[in-house]
Amino acid sequence: MDRLPHEKGFHVSWDQLHRDARALAWRLQDTGPGETGWRAVVAITRGGMAPAMIVSRELDIRTVDTISVKSYNHQTQAEPQVIKAPDMDLVGDGTGVLIVDDLVDTGRTLEVVRAAMPRAHVATVYAKPQGKPQVDTFVTEVSQDTWIFFPWDMALQYVKPYHGADD
Repeated sequence: MDRLPHEKGFHVSWDQLHRDARALAWRLQDTGPGETGWRAVVAITRGGMAPAMIVSRELDIRTVDTISVKSYNHQTQAEPQVIKAPDMDLVGDGTGVLIVDDLVDTGRTLEVVRAAMPRAHVATVYAKPQGKPQVDTFVTEVSQDTWIFFPWDMALQYVKPYHGADD
């Protein structure tokens, strides 16, 4: 039986996201620059906001900003556009800055972000092969054709079984 593209999905619960974002923080704890550690976290909105909050808490980074890059219309990828930049006086070229996102897919969003902050360290919770070269640190790799369903995109509901009667 052929599956629809959305059926090859990786469903992430809030608990799983929290565990994976903490695992990302553990990987990052000894990679900070020099004696001072990370100066700031920049979350890529919207998906990077929850992981960035968890990572900044775990690593005790108090300065948090955002960059908003629009690259999706629902499940269709479009040309990435920065629609909100971080405080460039704060982040500069990215030295000592940790950029956090939920996922790297094709890497096009991160190309735009890296152009703005070329010396920043980019960390994502999940990575697909095509975008992996844009990421310095990640936790879990999934196949390029997997769609990740994040907890903010889902609601609990009944699902019919693949086979058999529905009684």
